[in-house]
Amino acid sequence: MSNILVTGAAGFIGFHLSKVLLQRGDTVVGIDNLNHYYDVNLKLARLKQLEAYPNFTFHKLDLADRTGIENLFKQYTFDKVANLAAQAGVRYSIENPHCYIDSNVTGFLHILEGCRHHQIKHLVFASSSSVYGANTKQPFSESDGVDHPLALYAATKKANELMAHSYASLYKLPCTGLRFFTVYGPWGRPDMALFLFTKAILAGEPIQLFNNGDMVRDFTYVDDIVEGIKRALDNSAQPDPNWNSNHPDPSSSYAPYRIYNIGNSTPVKLMDYIHAIEKATGKTAILQKMPMQAGDVPSTCADVSKLERELGYKPKTLTSQGVEKFVMWYQKAYPHIK
Repeated sequence: MSNILVTGAAGFIGFHLSKVLLQRGDTVVGIDNLNHYYDVNLKLARLKQLEAYPNFTFHKLDLADRTGIENLFKQYTFDKVANLAAQAGVRYSIENPHCYIDSNVTGFLHILEGCRHHQIKHLVFASSSSVYGANTKQPFSESDGVDHPLALYAATKKANELMAHSYASLYKLPCTGLRFFTVYGPWGRPDMALFLFTKAILAGEPIQLFNNGDMVRDFTYVDDIVEGIKRALDNSAQPDPNWNSNHPDPSSSYAPYRIYNIGNSTPVKLMDYIHAIEKATGKTAILQKMPMQAGDVPSTCADVSKLERELGYKPKTLTSQGVEKFVMWYQKAYPHIK
């Protein structure tokens, strides 16, 4: 069993990952700044579940706090780090760009430095499908170039990948970056489509359909995401002996570094997603069609063949099943909304 630092432990994916690691016997130290980007009570409710495990310790700490992060690495002996803390949200990055640099770039540097100076065996970090930006060839492959981000959030995630590679190269720090594709499920973020749609449909309120509803997303259930993270954590990044500097593959390196997509690899039309919510709630959605928002892309689709080939990953959850599980959780968690 390992001693693992999970940043963003009170967040959606960090909570689910921490729970799985704790259940299998790992010791987990979780940190989170508990900011007010969305309802702090939801984050505290997640933490309450984690704190029931004797092998879990929590510190309220911001990645941007250089001294705090340095002291954390001095206080504990970590084997591995799962960096899932970040300022999330494509649209919010247009409104408040500075907090994205503080958390996603400066904060990530502090994590890299902690790993470098304390002989961490493996750093796994969250990237995002948003790095594919203006790319239109689908499914998106890790070997594709990702040099045309559409929002600052995507740019910060691309920056994370570049920063990690430099540390893998300079200090032989094994780094694995994971590009998540539209994660959903119980305990999800309130600013995500499934949460917003379910809340509105149950309340009899209209839901906003951007791009007039003509969107396609590779919706990925959180349990499948966590399975991919766990497999990555357990298999440290290694140098690629076949890496060719004349034709460099962005997803691997001569250094101990790699990039993987984690998606469902089965894109779903937004209207089909809404129909699944309608079926699960027993109510009909009121639709309010809106134009495309800045920073959004019309469709996403993950090529997960590399993750399947190298780590045996296969998504298991159908969208209809995942949506039903979320709605059941939501109705129990928010009984005042019917």
